[in-house]
Amino acid sequence: QVHLVESGGGLVQAGGSLRLSCAASGRTFSSYVMGWFRQAPGKEREFVAGISRSGHVTYYADSVKGRFTISRDNAKNTVYLQMNSLKPEDTAVYYCAAGTSFGSRIYTDFGSWGQGTQVTVSS
Repeated sequence: QVHLVESGGGLVQAGGSLRLSCAASGRTFSSYVMGWFRQAPGKEREFVAGISRSGHVTYYADSVKGRFTISRDNAKNTVYLQMNSLKPEDTAVYYCAAGTSFGSRIYTDFGSWGQGTQVTVSS
């Protein structure tokens, strides 16, 4: 498996931006599909964005399309989530995850998880 550590969360006003980073251990990072999930208080964990092993293909939840961008730098073993035009409903703990099923939006398809980073968007 891989060890994942998220960073970059914080408090922003609605309309603002944040860039989350997820640093991965090991030298097999490029073999994993990577994804971002989030979980708000009282809510189920939900898919946010995914990216192929090469980084060439991405997919998103409808709620974040056009606002969030997932990317990866395999040379740095890092995945990013650029979040623009943030809304209060984006408030959640954001988790980085590694899996093997490209295109999956299901958390059980991702076997490795980071500890999460809090994103709070005020209105």
